[in-house]
Amino acid sequence: MSDYFKINSISEIHEYFNYSKPNHPLVTVLDLSKIEIPEEVLGKKLATPFYSISLKNKLGKPFKYGRNYFDFSEGALFGIAPNQVIEVDEASGKGDLGGWALYFHPDLIRGYGLMEKISDYGFFSYETNEALHLSEKEKNTLNEIIRKITEEYESNIDEFSQDVLVSNIELLLNYIKRFYSRQFITRKSQNTTIVSQFEHLIKSYFENDHLTGLPSVHFFAEKLHISDSYLSDLLKKETGLNAQDSIHSYVIELAKNDLINTDQSVSQIAYALGFEYPQYFSRLFKNKTGQTPKDYRLSLN
Repeated sequence: MSDYFKINSISEIHEYFNYSKPNHPLVTVLDLSKIEIPEEVLGKKLATPFYSISLKNKLGKPFKYGRNYFDFSEGALFGIAPNQVIEVDEASGKGDLGGWALYFHPDLIRGYGLMEKISDYGFFSYETNEALHLSEKEKNTLNEIIRKITEEYESNIDEFSQDVLVSNIELLLNYIKRFYSRQFITRKSQNTTIVSQFEHLIKSYFENDHLTGLPSVHFFAEKLHISDSYLSDLLKKETGLNAQDSIHSYVIELAKNDLINTDQSVSQIAYALGFEYPQYFSRLFKNKTGQTPKDYRLSLN
């Protein structure tokens, strides 16, 4: 067996976990107390084309995601986007785990407004140590929505079935987003430290005389040992700007200083700030300020 394999259907997910046959081709909810993970899949890397959200209610860590294990405390929730890889490192039998796992295919939500904004739910790309830790009340809220999703796809499918399923999945995602917002607040002290570290890193980067281009969100997230999405959402909560906008805002302020205090050309300033193409710098500057760099300079002279 290869060290990597991909599960392509809901039926294959059920077969993989030795679960009963599915009721719907595009969505399923697994009761984690009823799944089995055989030893022959240990050490194998697994990817699926599905969005997945799991609420784990028992200790244990049979899965590895990225560099970390799913070492969740009771009532912790985690999301995985399509084609992200997990690794199975520990076998388990029925009853070893608890909780549920929702899987849904992008085709289920295609054509709905949810498909257009699914990327707004950054928690699908968080690292395992950024899991959502739920209170009992929050857990009950999500459990009730999961019950409705399960009930819907187990019923006879009619012309309203997909609408009801997508509506409930979107409701679930919005509650998770709300609960993450609460967690950002309760971790205020930790988040403030990360914001300060980010500000220090971006300042240090642009004070370097040997810039190798504009820094990416991933560059800073890696330095801070958190995921790109978590950094972006954290900064948005704390400062009002996501990570990419924060980088751009800092660059624009540096550019303004150079436009006012030096005689350098717009192209020279752009190259000095790490832009490969001055035209991109000019477009970004106008997008953020409403003026071209040249007009901004003239307006202050």
